[in-house]
Amino acid sequence: MKFTLQSQDPHTKARTGLLETAHGSIQTPIFMPVGTAGTVKAVHQRELRDDVKAQIILGNTYHLFLRPGLDVIEKAGGLHRFNGWEGPILTDSGGYQVYSLAGTGRKIKEQGVEFRSHIDGSLHNFTPEGVVDIQRQIGADIIMAFDECTPYPCEYDYARKSMEMTHRWLQRCCDRFDATEGHYGYSQTLFPIVQGSVYKDLRVKSAETIAAAGREGNAIGGLSVGEPAEIMYELAEVVCDILPRDKPRYLMGVGTPADILEGIAVGVDMFDCVMPTRNARNGMLFTTEGIINIRNLKWQDDFSPIDKNLGGHVSSFYTKAYLRHLIRSNEMLGAQIASIHNLTFYLWLVGEARRKIKLGEFGVWKDETIKKVMQRL
Repeated sequence: MKFTLQSQDPHTKARTGLLETAHGSIQTPIFMPVGTAGTVKAVHQRELRDDVKAQIILGNTYHLFLRPGLDVIEKAGGLHRFNGWEGPILTDSGGYQVYSLAGTGRKIKEQGVEFRSHIDGSLHNFTPEGVVDIQRQIGADIIMAFDECTPYPCEYDYARKSMEMTHRWLQRCCDRFDATEGHYGYSQTLFPIVQGSVYKDLRVKSAETIAAAGREGNAIGGLSVGEPAEIMYELAEVVCDILPRDKPRYLMGVGTPADILEGIAVGVDMFDCVMPTRNARNGMLFTTEGIINIRNLKWQDDFSPIDKNLGGHVSSFYTKAYLRHLIRSNEMLGAQIASIHNLTFYLWLVGEARRKIKLGEFGVWKDETIKKVMQRL
């Protein structure tokens, strides 16, 4: 993997770059659609490529490990061949999914995590070494180190002990990664994850530890789990100021359009979130004019395009009235159209951010855009 910084906004810490992987190049800052179980829900790969303009998508170790299982993925030749996505793929280590299993008998120990499948209750163990092996077998271009994602709120002492264990797990991940090779003849890279809950001193210590690991990119985890947005922005900036300038920075699980633009402003390069597709299935649309609840009566006879400013076949071809009808009728096509539209909006948003950074106009544009796209229509 290679990362090249290309431009820096003169008034903020926003920057653009080019991230090159074995499966193609990624222009940053970038939003990565989430394909948890090997699919971005309700969206074909062709639509991701041609309509949404996605440059990289995500898979998830926990879900793919359970279904379809590693044997199937390996027989297919890796996740790229299994799901037909030819571009770069990043896999989450499963740390967040394990975090979400609290209350189901999950046990976190120094060796790793014991948990029961949410599908059939079967017992499994994830260790730092095992998670690296699994992601090698899945075949992602970028794989994540195994970490513990602390809840919010979280006592300081627990956050400190969890962070220290995450650092010890990171060393084990690095050792395993460096001692192994990919299964499918192309290079992969490992990103460590900064933790430390909402405590600034812990975040500083964790960022310093992660920076010292010397990997090709770095991630910021444990945010967007319920803490106020202002705290997330503050801590993201603290961490970005410590992480190496010449390596990509990935803020995991974030977020709203406002979160993404504020994250870009403090130096984040990569984002992912289920929000655009999950909200789409419930009828919430992000548009260049503001947020629409397409179920509302006001859209019943609105025959204008979903978003005439956005471009893309789905957003300009279908009308608000038609999409409202589909969503209220629980037609599958409604979820498809809304999902493609929202993802198109998210990729448009980061594309515009890149353009404004290069022009040196990002700061003012960011503030104006947040006000506009976050208003309720």
